[in-house]
Amino acid sequence: MAERQVIVVGGGLAGLSAAHTVLQAGGSVLLLDKSPFCGGNSTKATSGINGALTRTQISEGIPDSAETFYQDTIRSARDRVRPELARVLTYESGAAVEWLMDSFGLDLSKVARLGGHSHPRTHRGKERFPGMTITYALMEKLEEICKTHPHRARQINKARVVKLLRDADGKVCGCVYEKDGATHEEYGAVIVATGGYAADFNEGSILLTHRPDLKSFSTTNGEHCTGDGIKFSMEVGAGLVDIECVQVHPTGLVDPADPDAKVKFLAAEALRGVGGILLTARGERFVDELGHRDYVSGEMHKNTGPFYLVLNGAASTEIEWHCKHYCGRGLMRHAPSFDALAAMLGASPATLRATFNDFNAAAQSGKDRFGRKYFHNMPWKTDDFFHVAQVTPVVHYCMGGLAVNAEAEVVSPQGVPVGNLYAAGEVCGGVHGTNRLGGSSLLDCVVYGRVAGRTAVRHQLGRLLAKSGAGGVGGAADAPAVTIQMEPGAGRVHLEVSWRAGGSTRSSASAAAPAA
Repeated sequence: MAERQVIVVGGGLAGLSAAHTVLQAGGSVLLLDKSPFCGGNSTKATSGINGALTRTQISEGIPDSAETFYQDTIRSARDRVRPELARVLTYESGAAVEWLMDSFGLDLSKVARLGGHSHPRTHRGKERFPGMTITYALMEKLEEICKTHPHRARQINKARVVKLLRDADGKVCGCVYEKDGATHEEYGAVIVATGGYAADFNEGSILLTHRPDLKSFSTTNGEHCTGDGIKFSMEVGAGLVDIECVQVHPTGLVDPADPDAKVKFLAAEALRGVGGILLTARGERFVDELGHRDYVSGEMHKNTGPFYLVLNGAASTEIEWHCKHYCGRGLMRHAPSFDALAAMLGASPATLRATFNDFNAAAQSGKDRFGRKYFHNMPWKTDDFFHVAQVTPVVHYCMGGLAVNAEAEVVSPQGVPVGNLYAAGEVCGGVHGTNRLGGSSLLDCVVYGRVAGRTAVRHQLGRLLAKSGAGGVGGAADAPAVTIQMEPGAGRVHLEVSWRAGGSTRSSASAAAPAA
C-alpha cells in the first residue's frame, strides 16, 4: 500500500476533499492530523460555499456564470491576482458544489449574496452552520470507509508531521510524524492541507514576522493554525507567495462577558448578506456593508467604536438558525422593539429613526451615500423586532502561503514543481490575492482538494506504469500520460493511458473506492 498510497496532512475540508477524491479515483489514502479530532477551521465557517451556475441558482433564476464569478474574484484580489489560480477556483466552483450535494447528500438549497459578489452564489443548507455540516459529512464518510475498507483508507489523529522525506532524485516520497512520544515514517506522495498561520502570536511566528501590526488583534482561528505545513514544505524547497497578506474580517463577535478574548467567534457575513447593517453607537451607518472585507474593516478603523451589527425582523427570520445560535452563546441580543434597540445601542431614537429613513430612501432610489448597490429584506420599520451584536475587526484568514500551480503542485521560488508534493486550502498562497471573497474559503478547500487529489493519483499512476514498463509499451523513458475523469453520481471512473509511440488503452469501470 505504501507505494500506492497518497498521504494527506490535515483533516479539515481541504484534506477531506483530497482524501475522498483519491479514493474515488481508485487510490489509497492515509490522512494524518495533529489534533484529537478532524475538522479544523472548516467547521467554523458560517456563511456558506460559493458556486457559479449551480442547480440551486438555476432553480432560483439567478443569472450567474463562472466568468462573472472569476471577474468578481480578480477584482477582489487586486494587484496580487494570479489568473490561472483564480480561474480554477471559479470555473470549478459549480462542479464542487454539485459534488458535495451528489456524493454526500448535502443540502445546499439556500443561496445568499455576500460582499463583492455580483450575484447571490454563497450556498448553505436550511439550518446549522454550513462549514460544520459540510465538513462533518465528509469526515463521517471517511471514518466509515476506514472501518469497512482499511486496506484503502487510514486515518491517524494526534499525529504531528514534522518532516517530509525525499528520494534520491530530491522528490518527496513520504513524511515523518510524531505520535505518543514516538516517531513514525510513512511513504507516498504528500498533499499538504494544514491551513494557515493566523493563530500563532508567538515571537518569531510567521504571522508576527510578516505582520507585526496584527499582534494586538483577536483571531477567529483555532490554536492549531500555526503554519506547520508551510514550515516543513519550505525545508524541501517550496516557495512562498503573498505571505504578508492576512485578512482582517470586520465582524468578530464581542462577548460581553469576555470582551478582550484573544479568540472570538465570527459573525457570518451572511448576516449582512440577508440585509444586516453596521451602525455606530450613535445609531448611524458609516459604510457599504457589502463592500470587500478589507474595505469594511478599514472604514471601521477610520471611525470610532463600538460598532454594532443589526438585523431587522425580515433578515432575522431568513437566517433564524444563526441568530438563535449566537443568542444562545450570549453574543447577540434580541430587541423586541425599536425603543429597545435604541437603548441597547445607547443611541438617540431620533437619530436611529433618521438612519432607517435614509436607508429606506437609498434602497428606493438606488443611490446610497456609502455606495451600497444591493438591498434585501427592506424596508426598515420602527414597528419591528431586531437582533443586535457588538462586532470588531479580527484576524481571520491567510491569503499567503505555499506557492502552487494550477494543478495544485507545490513549486519552488522559481516555479518548478518540488515533486510529489501538493497543497490544498488555506495553506496555498496566491489563490485570493490581497483579499478573499466571503464564501470562497470552503470553496478553495473543495476545489483545490479535488485538484490535488486528482493530480496526485494521476502522477502516481504514471509513475507505476513507467516503472513497470507499461506491459512492454514504451518504458521509463516514454512515461505514459494518464487522464482520469470521475463521475461520482454514476459510480464510474474513466481511465485513459497513452504513450508517445501512439499506443493507447482505455477502460471504463465502477469506481474501485467505496466512497460517495
